[in-house]
Amino acid sequence: MVALLRPGRFAMMTALVVVLAGPALPVLAQDNLAEARIRKMEAEIRALQRQVFPGGDGKYFPPEITSGTPATASTAGQAATTPVTDLLTRMDSIEAQLARLTSQSEENANRIRQLEARLGPAAGTATPTPSPTPTATSTPAANANLAAMSGGASATPTPTPTPTPSATPTPRPTPTPTATPTPKPAAASGPTAQRLAAVRAIVKPQTEDPGDDEYSYGYRLWEAKFFPEAQQQLKLMIDRYPRHTRISFARNLLGRAYLDDGKPRDAATWFLQNYQSNKRGDRAADSLVLLAESMSRLKDTSRACIALAEFAETYPAEAAGRLRSQYEATRATVKCAS
Repeated sequence: MVALLRPGRFAMMTALVVVLAGPALPVLAQDNLAEARIRKMEAEIRALQRQVFPGGDGKYFPPEITSGTPATASTAGQAATTPVTDLLTRMDSIEAQLARLTSQSEENANRIRQLEARLGPAAGTATPTPSPTPTATSTPAANANLAAMSGGASATPTPTPTPTPSATPTPRPTPTPTATPTPKPAAASGPTAQRLAAVRAIVKPQTEDPGDDEYSYGYRLWEAKFFPEAQQQLKLMIDRYPRHTRISFARNLLGRAYLDDGKPRDAATWFLQNYQSNKRGDRAADSLVLLAESMSRLKDTSRACIALAEFAETYPAEAAGRLRSQYEATRATVKCAS
C-alpha cells in the first residue's frame, strides 16, 4: 500500500506520525525517572528500617518477600490503574513509613532520657585528693637531713592527729568507783586589765603597705614581751599576706615568739617551715640555727646536730659572719660527733 502512495503524500503521513508521537516521548521518560527515584527511596527506607530495627521480625515493618501469599490477578475486563495513581499510592506508603519511623525514634529517645534521669543521681564520682606540692627544692643531703628531723618537728603547723583505735581493743579491767573529789575553783583566765591597757598602748603602724604594718605591729608586741599577742598577730599577717616580702621575717619571728614563750616544739615547727619554704629567704639561715636551738632545748641532740651541720653546709658565709656567735653558742650546748 505504501508503494501505491505518492511520494508527497507518504512524506506528509510520516511527518504527521512523528508530530503525534513526539509529545508522548518526554512524558514516558519522566515517568521512568520518577519510577527510578521512588524505587531508590523505597530501598533506602527499607535499609533504614533494618538499621533502626535490626531484628527484622516483621513487628514494625512487613518483610519484602512473604511465602504462601498468591499474587492477585487483575479481574478480566477491569481497567488497570494509571501510572500517576500508582505513584501517588506508593508515595502515601512512603510517607506513612517515615511517620512511623519518626514516632518510634522519638519514643526510643524519650525512654533513654528517662533511664538517664533515673540512673543519674545514683552514679557517684569520687573526687581525687590532690597530692601536696612541695614548696622548696632541696639537695639530696638536705632531704636526708630533713627526713631525719621530721620526727621532731612537722613542716606544717597542724595539730597532731588522734590515733585510730584498733578493730579489736584489748579489754581493760573495770575500775572500782571511788568518790569524786570536789573540784577546786579554776583560776581566772584571760589577760588582766593592766595587760590589756599595756597592749593597747602599743601603736600599730598605718602606712601604704598593710602587710608590712601587720608584721611591724607583731614585732613591736614581741619586743615588748607580749608573746601570745605577738603569736596571734604574726599568724594573722602570714595568713593574709603569704607572698609578702616580709613573709620570711614573719615566720622566723613567730618561731622566736614561741621559743621565748617556752614552747620549743611549736617554735621548731615554724623554724623548719620557714627554712623549707624558701632556703634563700631573708631569715632562712636564722631559722635553721634557731631550729637547732629548739632541738637542744627539747634534749634532742641528734636532730640539733643535724640542723647545725645543715646550717654550716648551706650557709657557710653566715656561719662565719652575721650568725657566727649564735651558731657557736648553740654548738656549745650539744655534743656533736663532728
